[in-house]
Amino acid sequence: MKELSPVTKALRHRIDIAETKPATTPVFQASAFEADSPYFYTRKANPNVREFEEVVALLEESRFGCGVSTGMAAIQCVLNLLKPGQTLVINSLIYGCSYQHFHRFSERLGLKLLVLDLTHDSGVAEVPADTAMIFLESPTNPFLKTIDLKKLDSLRKKKCPEALIVVDNTWAGPLCQKPLNFGADVSLHSATKYFSGHSDVMGGILLSNRSELDEFFKAERFFGGCILDPHAAWLLRRSLQTYELRTREQQRVAIEMKKFLIELPQVEKVYYPEIDGEQLTGYPGILFFDLKASYGDSYIKFRDQLKLFGTGTGMACVTSMVAQPYSGSHASMNDADKAKMGLGKGLIRLCFGLEDPEDLKTDIKQALAFLG
Repeated sequence: MKELSPVTKALRHRIDIAETKPATTPVFQASAFEADSPYFYTRKANPNVREFEEVVALLEESRFGCGVSTGMAAIQCVLNLLKPGQTLVINSLIYGCSYQHFHRFSERLGLKLLVLDLTHDSGVAEVPADTAMIFLESPTNPFLKTIDLKKLDSLRKKKCPEALIVVDNTWAGPLCQKPLNFGADVSLHSATKYFSGHSDVMGGILLSNRSELDEFFKAERFFGGCILDPHAAWLLRRSLQTYELRTREQQRVAIEMKKFLIELPQVEKVYYPEIDGEQLTGYPGILFFDLKASYGDSYIKFRDQLKLFGTGTGMACVTSMVAQPYSGSHASMNDADKAKMGLGKGLIRLCFGLEDPEDLKTDIKQALAFLG
């Protein structure tokens, strides 16, 4: 064979990485792999995505993990398990975009959608025998109410044993709650929140102990094209190195801020989940509080006076954030549905980061004092 040209040599040149042994897994920024590689094509699998999946599965004590591009992509993968005419039950307190998506998807697919309050025994008892899937968040968004998964699983086994229980575990996280250990079939997360922790990457993940569910999710990911990109997976894996430390500190700050908020004269009520020590063993840094009715719709005035709270759509990160669920996380819902949920303009969400809590207290005090 004749000598190759410099151009051909340059195109074909690769260093041997077999013995490099890096301290951390590098970014496999490759769309394709050789034909004999177990990865083959990044839309199917990628080493960075695989490592992220395995780390979260270890934390949540699940057999399988399937990383996807966003938390909403994870929800869509779950919904794709359903067939026309089946019954989907969702909890009445849920993220506004999820609520709207369930309605849109159910109408388009011809599902029977039931919205029940699963935080009470009476709501759980209303789950019908023909239910194919029960979807919930615990703690709920908003109001941070908890749902007894063991009780729900017990009813499911008696009434609709084929139904799947799916839990959005984003807000508690695997260090504080492991839904699969309490009867859930699928636990999913928006990795954009606590797993990222820095408001710089988006992702989602589905966790299960059933191989047929994991195979379905990975097929949906492959054909739907919603896999995590390698760099996003690498960033999430990097952030998981400090996840336990961040969660521990945010939980400490949230408990301290809850006690502080309860004593403020402008605050009507503070919402914090019930930590039962079994299903929910802790809770990180997102709280809600109601302003007293006499302050009316004063959120904008309050928000604009704060100095240490960001106002973007990020949350669960190292810096604190403030939001009004009525016009933010639940803005896509109509006024009637917000009223059914009990969601008013006086409800404020605070997401605590890693700032000194004394500084956060001073900032909140001065902002509330501005309201009169």
